[in-house]
Amino acid sequence: MGKIAFFEEKNFQGRSYECSSDCADLQSYFSRCNSIRVESGSWVLFEHPNYKGYQYIVSPGEYADYQQWMGFSDSVKSCRTIKNVYSNVYKLRLYERPEFGGQMVEYTEDCPSVQEAFKIREIFSCMVTHGAWGFFELPNYRGRQYFLERGEYRKFADWGAPSPIVGSFRRITEF
Repeated sequence: MGKIAFFEEKNFQGRSYECSSDCADLQSYFSRCNSIRVESGSWVLFEHPNYKGYQYIVSPGEYADYQQWMGFSDSVKSCRTIKNVYSNVYKLRLYERPEFGGQMVEYTEDCPSVQEAFKIREIFSCMVTHGAWGFFELPNYRGRQYFLERGEYRKFADWGAPSPIVGSFRRITEF
């Protein structure tokens, strides 16, 4: 599967906890998270227990402080391993209206700017047919992150977004 270590302090200091599977509630293991070491696997971290709140997508590597994984705070309360990172095929369908309505575009590669690629900024529904993807609120993979795995997302709230604005997206692969 994967292995991740959470540290309460920056630079891998303080109380720590190692995890190798999904965990809906990390609160009993540490009170805050300021650094992470991902030894294997790709993970999605959540700001609140039970896979709720802001999402952060991390791949193998060292993150000496929460800003390195684009965290908004030192709150990490649940985590999931990301499956489908070993896929040879990545494909998603983006729709301009809810419930898969309006124009549709199929994509198989990373997209650093939705605005430049499609001349739109809003994606109201999406279907992931292959692989796992990360949506980002801003261009160039910045801002709020949203994890999408294989499945149907009939409205933007289904992937956890407060609005249909998507600035960029990319395939999630284990480096």
